[in-house]
Amino acid sequence: MQLDLIGFTKRFDGTPVVSGMDLSVASGEMIALLGPSGCGKSTTLFAICGIHRIDEGRLMFGERDVSGLPSQRRNVGVVFQNYALYPHMSVFDNIAFPLKVQKADKDQIRRRVGEMAELVHIETLLDRRPAQLSGGQQQRVALARALVRNPDVLLLDEPLANLDAKLRLEMRSEIRRIQQETGLTAILVTHDQVEAMSMCDRIALMNNGRIVQIDGPTRMYRDPMDKFVASFLGNPPISFVTPEDLPCFGAPKACAEIGLRPEHVGPQFGTGLTGEVRFVETQGREDLFDIALPSGRMIRSVQPAGSGLRPGQTVDWGYDAAELLCFDRQEVRL
Repeated sequence: MQLDLIGFTKRFDGTPVVSGMDLSVASGEMIALLGPSGCGKSTTLFAICGIHRIDEGRLMFGERDVSGLPSQRRNVGVVFQNYALYPHMSVFDNIAFPLKVQKADKDQIRRRVGEMAELVHIETLLDRRPAQLSGGQQQRVALARALVRNPDVLLLDEPLANLDAKLRLEMRSEIRRIQQETGLTAILVTHDQVEAMSMCDRIALMNNGRIVQIDGPTRMYRDPMDKFVASFLGNPPISFVTPEDLPCFGAPKACAEIGLRPEHVGPQFGTGLTGEVRFVETQGREDLFDIALPSGRMIRSVQPAGSGLRPGQTVDWGYDAAELLCFDRQEVRL
């Protein structure tokens, strides 16, 4: 099911939170609404599912305009950050709840709940209550409940925020697997760039109520439109210096700042970039270095673990000139 937001605007107390947004999600595509807190990503998701009224614009599910329909008539599956499971119900009854509201017959309910439980790998947990489940298991129940009604669109609002690091990794791949197996059109709201880049076909990066750039994860990382996009994607984050810090680079005249990603700085790129090691963070198989240039600006480098470098030492490293990003005074990519 293709989804289109056309000129979407949402105001709270007269103040626009999202203004004139256009967004198209292809049938079977999973797209991330990514951005900092307050950028309007959750507001957009709540408008799609019907929790928020659309003040201006249209919401299309295929050829159907659902802008004025209540949430229960939009056939949308939603997974919330806090799972929103009913504590007094069993796992079976939690998953079955949307079908019972639709007054489906018992055989259909039993069959569909069984199918969804098998899909999300919780078929042995159907008699338990939510309090008896781990966070990851509760997330799977919430996902099964969202899928059981055969929704046209699956919406995921920060679904992994309450899980520990290991479970987040596991559920990232599980949610993506389920979305691809079912062929559902899905929208993921997250502030976590790793979730967005690893789970989705495209990313819509938002800031101040608008989409700044929409692209595939790799393209957005390598070809950001402006400084905000370049700085939001990347872990460790990108560093910014001036053309004076890289006199051998030959930056364009309009270039006011140059972005260097940590993986493009190091001894493997030769010499010419001298600085003092200020901080070393060991991350197991690799080390992260903060290096102060003579101008005082800081750059970062990621290197294989075991270099032996310590804070206070001086390095003379190089950089990959082909990967540098130049920005003008308006912070637009050149």
